[in-house]
Amino acid sequence: MGMDFKGWNVAVIDEFRANDGVVQEFSDRPLVLLHTTGAKSGAERVNPLMHLEKDERIIICASRNGEDLNPDWYHNIKANPQVEVELGDRTVPARAEEVTGAERDRLYEEMKARYPQFAEYEAATDRKIPVVALTLQG
Repeated sequence: MGMDFKGWNVAVIDEFRANDGVVQEFSDRPLVLLHTTGAKSGAERVNPLMHLEKDERIIICASRNGEDLNPDWYHNIKANPQVEVELGDRTVPARAEEVTGAERDRLYEEMKARYPQFAEYEAATDRKIPVVALTLQG
């Protein structure tokens, strides 16, 4: 059984919102809150995710800490690519799009170079961890 993502996520989300996007555990790593619409439920879901800001897009990785399944949010954006992103103290609409091929590999390499745990996640699973670009719309 994996870690309790739900409980951990709730604590991180609460701290993020209370401190304009600053979370002590991630003080050296930027976080966003990704709002998706559940692929099956239609309910709003919120996930804290580390990211890169690149070419006026926010780059996130569906790593799920190296587990063999993609995270639920990844399936949600495939079904409903219109999302919202909380950056600091603002919430912005965005469009999510999976990045593939050489661009995906280059972005994942940059994520690993900045945040070595992404190399650990990659080593822990046989799946190719999806990379998603969020294009802000406001």
